[in-house]
Amino acid sequence: MITVEHVTKRYGAVTAVDDVSFVCRPGTVTGFLGPNGAGKSTTMRMICGLTPPSAGSATIDGVAYRDLPNPGRHVGVLLDASAQHAGRTGREVLAVSGQLLGVPRSRVDDVLELVGLTGAAAKRRVGNYSLGMRQRLGIAHALLGDPSVLILDEPANGLDPEGIYWMRSLLRDFADRGGTVMLSSHLLREVEAVADHVVVIGNGQVVADGDKDELLAPGGLVVRALEPPALERALADAGVAVRETQDGSFTVDADAETVGRAAAAAGVVLLELRPADSAGLEGLFLSLTSAGATSAGATSAGAASATAPTEDKGEAA
Repeated sequence: MITVEHVTKRYGAVTAVDDVSFVCRPGTVTGFLGPNGAGKSTTMRMICGLTPPSAGSATIDGVAYRDLPNPGRHVGVLLDASAQHAGRTGREVLAVSGQLLGVPRSRVDDVLELVGLTGAAAKRRVGNYSLGMRQRLGIAHALLGDPSVLILDEPANGLDPEGIYWMRSLLRDFADRGGTVMLSSHLLREVEAVADHVVVIGNGQVVADGDKDELLAPGGLVVRALEPPALERALADAGVAVRETQDGSFTVDADAETVGRAAAAAGVVLLELRPADSAGLEGLFLSLTSAGATSAGATSAGAASATAPTEDKGEAA
């Protein structure tokens, strides 16, 4: 389990991460999302002991990363797939790390097969790898110590559609076997497909934190009438806020009985009355991190707002 409690990181007068708290639980994939400069990579580096927090704490199963005995056997980390020795072969990269971790030599072959880098690919120098192959090697490196926790930053970058599907299946299987996965990615549809829990960070603060299905649950009703202006007047008279859509229907934050009674009292014929569709993770992300949003603090399984993110050259995607 990953536990982040009131973590803050300041660089002089600049606060990159501001009082961030969340939990990634065993058996789940947590999507950790945010625009460039939001503080995602800084937060992940603090969890992994690479950047000391100015305040707060981050622990793995209750222990700070730096205090874990042989941390690679507990936590598999992929923060930068290009940070690998270009002159070594893929097998050599893993063999050296395997000796440091104290894993059997057979484990190197196991993870190479798992990520699809067998045969000639394993013997090729990393400097001649494609981006997708480096990502696969980075995932193999994260899995090498047979950890119970995975922390992955943009692991699908450079993977083709087949590779993305493979990675999604791998992470889902890892979590289903009781592992904890923290996944940061700009591929929102892929995160939506695999994540159980979602944490969204904007401008250094958590702006949404909750179960994915609850966060993405649609809100309100869609209503369409034979005479739209008459329906709009009837709902306004009933005190129901109305938002017109491009197809001529209305979205309302009210229950079906209230809408039906207002329409009946005004003699308006309804053509459609149904729950609104979810905008999906992409819609949630944009609503929380758009330039017009304002900060409203952390939310749990509900809508929230965030101040517009600023670009930070020190913050990776």
